[in-house]
Amino acid sequence: MTPSVDRPRIAAAVRELLTAIGEDPDRHELASTPARVADAYAEFFSGVGVDPSVHLADAVPVGDRPGELVLLRDIALRSVCEHHLLPFRGRAHIAYRPAERVVGLSALPRVVETLASRPQVQERLGEQIAQVLEDGLDPAGVLVVLEASHGCVADRGVRQADAVTVTIASRGELAEPAARAEIMVLLGKPADD
Repeated sequence: MTPSVDRPRIAAAVRELLTAIGEDPDRHELASTPARVADAYAEFFSGVGVDPSVHLADAVPVGDRPGELVLLRDIALRSVCEHHLLPFRGRAHIAYRPAERVVGLSALPRVVETLASRPQVQERLGEQIAQVLEDGLDPAGVLVVLEASHGCVADRGVRQADAVTVTIASRGELAEPAARAEIMVLLGKPADD
C-alpha cells in the first residue's frame, strides 16, 4: 500500500463527513468506521505515485518471429471514479502485437491494477494502459478495451444498475479498423471456445 496515504487524516475526514450527514461518529456501530474507511482508501488508492512501467521491466526479446498477437481478456478491474469517489468495476481486455519484446502475462494485470488504483475516469484509464504498454514494450500495436459498471450511474442520478460503459484505446497497427474488428470478434467469444 502507498506510504503517502495519511490514514489518521482520512479517518478524521470520515468522522467529519458522518457528522455532516447528521450521524454520530461515536455511535457504537460507527466507532470503527473512520479507521476502516482509511484502510480501504489506502488500498483503493495504492497506485498513486507508483510507476506502472516497473511491471514491464522483465520484457524479453522474441527474436525474428515475434508472433501475431498477444491477447489477455477478462482482467478484473476495480477503480474509484474521481467525480464522486464511487467505485467502478468491470473487465479489461488487452491485446498487443509484439515487435521485438514480450512480457510475462501477469505483468498486464499488474499494469491495470496500478493505474486503476488511483482516482480515475474510465476513458483516461484505458489511454494510460495503452500508453504504458506502448512506451514499455514498443509493440507494433496495442488495443485496450475496458467494460465497467459505475457506481455513479448505478446508485445515484439516473440509477441505471445494468448499464455498462465500454471504452477503447488503441495505438499503432491495432488502431486500424480491420485489426480492431478482428480483436473485437475474439473478445466476443466465450473463454472455452
